[in-house]
Amino acid sequence: MIISTGTASGKSLAYLTPAVASCLDGGTILYLTPTKALAADQLRGLRELRITQLRAACFDGDTPFEERTWVRQHANYVLTNPDMLHRSILPRHAQWSSFFRRLRMVVVDECHGYRGVFGSHVAQILRRLRRVCARYGSRPTFLLASATASEPGAFGMRLTGLEMDEVTVDTSPKGSTTIALWEPPLTELRGEGGAPVRRTATAEAADLLADLVLADVRTLAFVRSRRGAETVALTARAKLADVAFSLSTHHPRPSTPRHPTTASTTPLETDPTHRPDTAEPAGNTQPGPLEPAPTTHHPTEPARTVQPTPLETDPALTHHPGTAEPADTTQPGPLVSDPALSHQPGTAEPAGPATPEPSRTASGYSTTDPAVSTSEHESPATEPAPESSLTWALPDVPAQPDWTDLPNRIAAYRAGYLAEDRRLLEKALRSGTIMGLATTNALELGVDVSGLDAVLIAGWPGTRASLWQQAGRAGRDGQDALAVLIARDDPLDTYLVHHPQALFGQPVEAIVLDPDNPYVLGPHLCAAAAEIPLTDDDLPIFGTTTSTVLDDLVSQGLLRRRTAGWFWTKRERATDLADIRGGGGAPIQVVESSTGRLLGSVDEPSAHTTVHTGAVYLHQGETFLVELLDLEAGVALVSSATPDFTTFARDITDISILATQRSQPLGPGTLHFGEVEVTRQVVSYLKRRLQSGEMLGDEPLDLPPRTLRTRAVWWTLPASAVAPLAEAGIDLGGAAHAAEHASIGLLPLFATCDRWDIGGVSTELHADTGLLTVFVYDGHEGGAGFAERGYARAVDWLTATREAITSCECERGCPSCIQSPKCGNGNEPLDKRGAVRLLNTLLSSQ
Repeated sequence: MIISTGTASGKSLAYLTPAVASCLDGGTILYLTPTKALAADQLRGLRELRITQLRAACFDGDTPFEERTWVRQHANYVLTNPDMLHRSILPRHAQWSSFFRRLRMVVVDECHGYRGVFGSHVAQILRRLRRVCARYGSRPTFLLASATASEPGAFGMRLTGLEMDEVTVDTSPKGSTTIALWEPPLTELRGEGGAPVRRTATAEAADLLADLVLADVRTLAFVRSRRGAETVALTARAKLADVAFSLSTHHPRPSTPRHPTTASTTPLETDPTHRPDTAEPAGNTQPGPLEPAPTTHHPTEPARTVQPTPLETDPALTHHPGTAEPADTTQPGPLVSDPALSHQPGTAEPAGPATPEPSRTASGYSTTDPAVSTSEHESPATEPAPESSLTWALPDVPAQPDWTDLPNRIAAYRAGYLAEDRRLLEKALRSGTIMGLATTNALELGVDVSGLDAVLIAGWPGTRASLWQQAGRAGRDGQDALAVLIARDDPLDTYLVHHPQALFGQPVEAIVLDPDNPYVLGPHLCAAAAEIPLTDDDLPIFGTTTSTVLDDLVSQGLLRRRTAGWFWTKRERATDLADIRGGGGAPIQVVESSTGRLLGSVDEPSAHTTVHTGAVYLHQGETFLVELLDLEAGVALVSSATPDFTTFARDITDISILATQRSQPLGPGTLHFGEVEVTRQVVSYLKRRLQSGEMLGDEPLDLPPRTLRTRAVWWTLPASAVAPLAEAGIDLGGAAHAAEHASIGLLPLFATCDRWDIGGVSTELHADTGLLTVFVYDGHEGGAGFAERGYARAVDWLTATREAITSCECERGCPSCIQSPKCGNGNEPLDKRGAVRLLNTLLSSQ
């Protein structure tokens, strides 16, 4: 069964009722969630039921080892995550035999987060779980819960391999939600090619967060990367520190304001003069319905009203009255790093499995926190949480502190903090001790943070499902709420704020996953054989391609075929073959050179772009410079520093066609889908000044190339179709390059992916086709289903791409339409007018 309804619609009650009844009847329950935060929140709710026969416990990376034996032997309601199920519970199933024999129900909560490669891994883990249950004679019911998703029954069947009934009718009461679409203003800064640059979404989010907190509006700000969340919190706290100084100087008041807050510091407490994002919105804002506030003047900024509302005069704002949660469908999803960033000089855009888009400060682009992944499903469940310098606490304090405590009402929340610190932050937000929290999507998935008044979403979260899920965090007690989507300087974000009809009243995306991907299936067949030798009867459980993949595993020496079946014969752990959240390869340890302190780790593929020599690295509010990346030793040495610049890696790509699986005519050209090989090499990194965005240089790097076999969608145009464009003076290479960048930016609207999950290459004359060719490929080994989705919806996708380019107000191209933050050749050559003409030619018959 899959229950697919909106946030706060009662899904938890729907599965808790039969689950608790099963426990009272002597059965056991296994609860799976993408994040440890949600598991902890569910455990709190279960304990509040005060049912003595219900022995609920978490079993994840935060569970002390001395408690794990008790959980295995005595708990009848176990809350865990796919990582722990994959690496610990299934390989040691004999220790869980009593639990599996009595297993009545498997609850898969927030299952819409299981998409792409991560979802494909989870699908195979659930098949392994079914097989282990059968070994102990149990056939548990699988109950899936999801934010409103498109075709939930079909998705649930692909995820579990079981027939699925669906519940989609949502009649739960809701307050109205006002949705605002907010486009930051253009600044006087100029980027590559002299293109205008918009104020960053993180800078806008920090301003709005500070304003809302000052107005006693309890607010959650969702930011796409961990570094971005820290930056928003730092900047908002600095702004409140300025306000506090002004108010305490000119408007002294008793030391008893309205809300209790902590006297302790948060992990992001910083010098109030440190302001990463200081550019202000253009124009004078008018006071809105929020309580008026005094004005403050910073020496480096124009005087401004401290407390505008997010619904003021910006013409890009779009109001959607009383929006009940639309039907809708991750990770985050999820998830993580970028093993396949690739780029061809002047023509390509790299891709990666789950590396987030770099957070952008007022100065330009900056790399994301390499110590941890973005799509924010937390650190792997089997690894202990890294040490944290968190000093935040909840002491007893006077009910009304003085103005100087204002900055302490804002904090950041993300994976990487100790478990007890995360629980304190969640408790503080619920109690109102903290009024503003900047978070990654770690708090998107079902954590009860009721009582929120507003949500800020800094950048398109990837899917309509995530958008409504995040917006649904506010107003969860039935009260009215505000949600603001702040557009990044990105083609998709710009398209959405100018085309609200693409959001409202639209069905949500189908969740894309491919359990038959041989690069996903192979490692899980090895893990299954290590758990219980595989037999012919097991093959239907794992899919139609299982026999072919097993033959390949035998030829590689990973499995051994015997009369009784297939056996794992290696000494190594078979589960190590499948990195369900990362991109493969041993992780790179990030170590402080002066002290030997381990700061964190980065998966090996994304290390090329995030902790290369010379990179700026951020960890829990501290800034470091990478002194040396030693790939052979698996170590990146860093030193504490305060550089006035950010860094961004660039790479080049080459692509070759291995096999064409499908083709169809498209206008005068042809659309193809098939298997390709992408070779990518990081060759340099850019340095940009923090405050101005000024380019400081392009430093060369010497890193080995990486090869990726994946799937791609590509289109070609014959010489007869492009000759008139060339005669009209169109730069065909620049036009194809611009169309490639824009189409990559728009594909996430149709394929339930992130821009950093895909890459592209374009060329006026490709060696394999002999024609003008534009490729868009999956940035995951073996493919993830995104390019295939683009092939299926090519006309809609490319039409939206053309509209995004033509509707942009710039003259020659900018990051809002055809420039890419990942371009390895400085966004040159690009031809905006030529891209429109090229797409008009391709779509001429539509």
